[in-house]
Amino acid sequence: MMLSPDQALDSDHPSSAPSDPESLEAKGLRSCCASDLEAPDGEGPGGGGGRLVPHPHPQQPLSREEKRRRRRATAKYRSAHATRERIRVEAFNLAFAELRKLLPTLPPDKKLSKIEILRLAICYISYLNHVLDV
Repeated sequence: MMLSPDQALDSDHPSSAPSDPESLEAKGLRSCCASDLEAPDGEGPGGGGGRLVPHPHPQQPLSREEKRRRRRATAKYRSAHATRERIRVEAFNLAFAELRKLLPTLPPDKKLSKIEILRLAICYISYLNHVLDV
């Protein structure tokens, strides 16, 4: 975020205020995460000199998108998706192989890419239409 020169000089603006905890607390700008930290022995922030642990926030309901993202992240879902994709690709390749058998080429067993099969099929269909029109 860009500040205008008068905003940068304004000491009441949160982005220009010092970031040390005491000055933030004095202005009421202390972050919610800092206030949510508790010492493991329950003495609150800064008490006892112990390690700080986050205080659990109340659980918000997940959005539809977040639920979908979490469901798709499971190993079971990924495995099922990979299986479905493998079956789809096999069916796709089988259809190209069947189309390839119908196209005349010299030599007959010449290896063609998928795009070559499609282009040859277009040309062959066009040729057959021309033969029928004559």
